[in-house]
Amino acid sequence: MSSKTLAGKRILIFVGDEYEDLELQYPRLRLIEAGADVLVAGLEANVTHHGKHGYPQQSQAALRDLKAGDFHGLIIPGGWMPDKLRRYGEVKAITRAICDAGKCVASICHGPWIDISAGIVKDATYTSTPGIKDDLVNAGAIWVDQPVCIDRNHVTSRRPDDLPEFCRGILEVMTR
Repeated sequence: MSSKTLAGKRILIFVGDEYEDLELQYPRLRLIEAGADVLVAGLEANVTHHGKHGYPQQSQAALRDLKAGDFHGLIIPGGWMPDKLRRYGEVKAITRAICDAGKCVASICHGPWIDISAGIVKDATYTSTPGIKDDLVNAGAIWVDQPVCIDRNHVTSRRPDDLPEFCRGILEVMTR
């Protein structure tokens, strides 16, 4: 794969306090390396959020100002952030719209909490941290324990150690 396989693709990454540092930064940098235009957005623009391990990440835009049609994919890092963000309508709406358009929705660790709240997991095969297995199953997903799971436009992984497989899965779905 050439280093610019995602040239011309725009990808959204959610950010909020207590995101899992590696699960945001590793895909962000890998996708930039692949030529994508990556936008990190939160509830408000220009707010510095700190990861679980202290790494700062500024939100470049407010989610309420964005349109799902402007993106080719969505990355949802884990940490405690997804449990906080899934309470907001704009988070659920943009997640659902990107998924419904058949675009890549990639969630890792606790990230699928947002997918659950957005109503996009029913009948999809997912992996995640085992801590939210019951949440996924109760929402209608089929849960598997493996480093990466690709089901149509959904890409999921369990934890930071799975990030190489997670990013390869994202690239596979984004280059179809």
